[in-house]
Order: sequence, then C-alpha cells, then structure tokens
Amino acid sequence: MQSSSQLTDEQLVKIIREKDQELYSEIIKRYQTKLLHYLRKFIYDPDKLEDVLQVVFIKSYRNLYGFNINKKFSSWIYRIAHNEAVNHLKKNSRGQISLEEVEYKIVDEKNNLHCQIDGNLLKEKVDKLLTNINLKYSEPLILFYFEQKSYQEISDILHIPKNTVGTLISRAKQILKEKISQQKDYEK
Repeated sequence: MQSSSQLTDEQLVKIIREKDQELYSEIIKRYQTKLLHYLRKFIYDPDKLEDVLQVVFIKSYRNLYGFNINKKFSSWIYRIAHNEAVNHLKKNSRGQISLEEVEYKIVDEKNNLHCQIDGNLLKEKVDKLLTNINLKYSEPLILFYFEQKSYQEISDILHIPKNTVGTLISRAKQILKEKISQQKDYEK
C-alpha cells in the first residue's frame, strides 16, 4: 500500500472520509505553507493570518464530505481560503484593501546580492502597483503568477468562467503596463 505522502489529494480525501480521519493531518501538512503564502497577500497581521488559516482548515474538514473527489482538491481548498480572506477583509478593512505589505518571494536564495537588491526593488514596485489595482483584477493575477494556478483552477477558486479569467489577467497586465508607463513619465 502507498504511504499517505504518495497519494493524490483526491485519493487522500477518499481515505479520510472512508477509513482514517487522522490522515487529515497530511492535508494540513501539504497546504499549510501554500495557503499561508496565499492568505498573506490579503492579511498582514500574523495572528489574524493564523486565525484565518485555522478557520480554513476547520471548514475544509467539516465540509470534506461535500467535496467532489472527481474535481481538483487544491482548487476547492483555495476557494475556502479565498472566501475566508474576503470575509476577513470585509469585517476588518471597511472596504480598503491594500497589498502594499505583500511578501512575494521573487528572489532565489542562490542569487547574488546584486540580484537580491534588484529583486527587492522590483518587489516594492509590484507591491505598489498591485495596491492600486482593483481586487477584481489583482486576484486572478496573483493566483496565476504568484500561486501558479491554471485558468481552470482560478475559475474554480473565484467562481468565474474560465474565459473571464484570461480576460481579467489580460486587463490586469494592461493596467500594470499603463501604471509602469505613467511612473516612467513621472520620473522623467
């Protein structure tokens, strides 16, 4: 028999539902860092971030029997995380959503110091630009470029048509280009 670490998420969920609920710890192990990274783009307070992550795991555990194992588990749990992030933002930010403090890990530790400095400057620029983009556009962009989600996964997570995902990402990139162009004009 395969070890739990060799099972797909969907196989693991089936075993958790049918035989061994203790294996849910494997789901937590697989997704804790990924979801923390995703949620950190919306929730900056470390304590609140941990609270929201805990709620995500509790809700996904409680609703595990509602998950369709013919679908992709990662999209399903990211959707729960997305909903909890939105709920948190609605409760705590009064409509003002800032991505300024977002921590994107864009610099490989193996790069030299010069590349790290360039990477940090790029990160700051991207953070500032994303702050000024409507959440409708920034969410698909973040999921695609920073979370490496496919259009189908983004469609499942955000509950929008797959074709709309491409349109929103394309529009977000156009907005970013315009903002970069405006900055260059301003700096002249």
